[in-house]
Amino acid sequence: MRSDASHFDVLVIGSGASGLAAAVAADGAGARVALATKTTLQACNSAKAQGGIQAAFGDDDSPEIHAEDVMRSSHDTANPRLVEVLTSEAPSAIHWLEELGVEFTRANGGYRLARCGGASRKRLLQVGDRTGHAITKALRETYEAGAGAELPHHALAALEPGASGWRASFQTKEGVVEIDVGAIVLAAGGRCYAEAEARGELSTNHPNATGETTRIAVEAGAETRDLDALQYHPNGGAWPATMQGYSIPETTRAYGAVLLNVDSEEFTDSLGPRDVVSQAIFDEVEKGKGVLTPDGRPAVWLDTTRIAPDDAEISLPYMLRRYRGADIDPLAEPIYTYPVLHYQNGGLVIDEHAETTLEGVYACGEIAGGTHGRNRMMGNSLLECTVFGRRAGQAAAARARP
Repeated sequence: MRSDASHFDVLVIGSGASGLAAAVAADGAGARVALATKTTLQACNSAKAQGGIQAAFGDDDSPEIHAEDVMRSSHDTANPRLVEVLTSEAPSAIHWLEELGVEFTRANGGYRLARCGGASRKRLLQVGDRTGHAITKALRETYEAGAGAELPHHALAALEPGASGWRASFQTKEGVVEIDVGAIVLAAGGRCYAEAEARGELSTNHPNATGETTRIAVEAGAETRDLDALQYHPNGGAWPATMQGYSIPETTRAYGAVLLNVDSEEFTDSLGPRDVVSQAIFDEVEKGKGVLTPDGRPAVWLDTTRIAPDDAEISLPYMLRRYRGADIDPLAEPIYTYPVLHYQNGGLVIDEHAETTLEGVYACGEIAGGTHGRNRMMGNSLLECTVFGRRAGQAAAARARP
């Protein structure tokens, strides 16, 4: 089957927050848009994101301070220009999401802000502990209400230059489908599910996170950076078995939880950057200072009993429901935790408009590299998806419809 080359201007591949943001932005710019995903539009990592999204709204904060925190957490490996775009456009990105229907938790006449790992200020906005779900739902419903087409069960197989820009080949239930478009946005996420499976480890990721879109882009000539830099989430669920691979929201630590070893001693700054905290846990276990879960897995304690009940009910309701459903009350007893494979920090090289080194091919979200360097701050992934998803969609539409 061949699609009419004039049918679409912009093709977006991936239906997480970045792909949805790009598709909504391109549709809003007047482009004829198609959104392709290898299973369903609802299947993505973004919907699993719990912690929140960063933006400088505090009286003592600013985009410049936010940028300094990003650069420090990345150990100065992030692209400063991409970081500047990310943090300066964060407030407007929040307002855009609100216009689309996202209702961030508020308190005392403003946003309820928390301080997250690696941050020097309180700037994490949340929708309880289902922030990613709320954002993807609002974006998806906005796209579905527009004029764009949906192409579920389209698994990208190849990417090559076409008559009008680019040609994408997909494997579908009906066979191979080829689509010619003016511009393409790659937003298919990372590879941590497949990587964890290969390593015999746990991952927080959706089973769709297998990385083939990155490989296809590289085969087409796209440049990459920091692809070896994979991130562990410091607080993976370690017990009970139903929680293994679950990412315990890092806001547990923002609201007072601390990491403890077998002797009930704090052994690291619980609000440090992700790589630092994860390594501290690995080191503590290696020194024999960890604990074992009932099924013999290594872990340390996350003392969630220090979280005020009011904070937990407002900002951690989903976590409480999941643990209490397993007959564990995190407010009454500490919980087992251990780092779990979580995020691909590097990816395709992009410029400030989210264009890759391939003219007319854009990338946003986890598949793109540079914005986080080799270590991402919590709360910046959903922000990157929104900021660079919008930029990618707008730039792709402008290229396809000059």
